[in-house]
Amino acid sequence: MKLNTLFKISLLSLSAIFGLTTVSHAESSIFSKSASEQRQWVGKAAPAFKLQDQNSKWHELSQYKGKWIVLYFYPKDNSPGCTQEANQFKALYPQFIKNNAVVLGVSLDDVQSHQKFSEKLGLNFPILADHDHKLAAQLGIVRNLGIAKIAKRETFLIDPQGTISYHYSSVNTQAHAGQVLADIQKFSKK
Repeated sequence: MKLNTLFKISLLSLSAIFGLTTVSHAESSIFSKSASEQRQWVGKAAPAFKLQDQNSKWHELSQYKGKWIVLYFYPKDNSPGCTQEANQFKALYPQFIKNNAVVLGVSLDDVQSHQKFSEKLGLNFPILADHDHKLAAQLGIVRNLGIAKIAKRETFLIDPQGTISYHYSSVNTQAHAGQVLADIQKFSKK
């Protein structure tokens, strides 16, 4: 009887070990996927774009040559996370300017929606309307929610020569603006 119990315990132990190995492999696959998504863009030229901001003013990649560009995508105007993230960028925007950087928020909402969102928050930087999804699609960050499409919450840091220096595929809305600012400062020292 003891031998049978010992055999069962051993079998359960082995099963648990192999189960943990599978979970561990799944976690490493998730992290390697994120790392490969990040590397996919780094070192490549940023896609050219021409989009209108909340004031119907046109913005193009070429007009920012010589400056760092924080091209941050967010899902939806007036949602809690997007509001929090926009407020973080607003608070730090003077620091971005001091570091030769511009912040451009982008979502798939239209100019009128951006106008209301910007006025409500008193935003001091442009938010661009990618309502035809062209730029978000080029960067592979359109999420289809059945009848609606949104941009994933991701950011592309573009260097003064127009090359993508970093792709943030995972964003914490409370700390992201500060992280991007610190990265610009770090990259500028190189």
